[in-house]
Amino acid sequence: MTTTIPLFPLGTVLMPGSSLPLHIFEPRYRQLTVDLVTGTVPEKRFGVVAVREGFTPDDDGLAALHTVGCTAELLDVRRLPDGRYDIVTRGVQRFRLLAIDDTEKPYLTGTVEFLPDEPLDDEPAGTTRYLSAAARDAHRRYCATAWKSEDWSEPAGDIGPANLPHVLAADCLLPIGDRQRLLEQTCPTKRLRLVRALLVRETGLLGQLRAVPAPMTTFAVEQSQN
Repeated sequence: MTTTIPLFPLGTVLMPGSSLPLHIFEPRYRQLTVDLVTGTVPEKRFGVVAVREGFTPDDDGLAALHTVGCTAELLDVRRLPDGRYDIVTRGVQRFRLLAIDDTEKPYLTGTVEFLPDEPLDDEPAGTTRYLSAAARDAHRRYCATAWKSEDWSEPAGDIGPANLPHVLAADCLLPIGDRQRLLEQTCPTKRLRLVRALLVRETGLLGQLRAVPAPMTTFAVEQSQN
């Protein structure tokens, strides 16, 4: 089944369970914030979808956006004196973007279908437990190399194998392409293997370069006033 949700294209990838603070000052997204707060948008949720490098949604439409995004739930809003907003959101559910509309609202809306995970029933006993431990170890090594001890903490022990890769990746400055691959992967065990491999790779690079990579959007052409 499909549904229509507001869209917020960004130069980043939001993952389920990850926090995403936003500073809102572009008029169309101020209106989106108002619609979220007043209940015009159901469940206070909108879709965050990453913009492809070198494209802009206003000029290139659907071709400018990755096909898989994540809904964001509005958690907190602070209105500033000049009408801007600081908001805090959290990733909830992945979706596949099928079509966009720039005529119905001041902001983009999208026709989407939600993407569930594949079941874990057929996995051998202990596989996800082993992969979860290996992914946590890779995350621990990455954070010890990249951050000061007070800048990160161990993820909670009760986070399940399906959500763990998203939580681990949220602490790490992975390239947008890698984050998108994690978001699009619907097999939990493959996602655990992928996040571990990515973190091992990045830790090795950090150990050699002694530098944390800047997101590509730091150097890209500005895509939105937000």
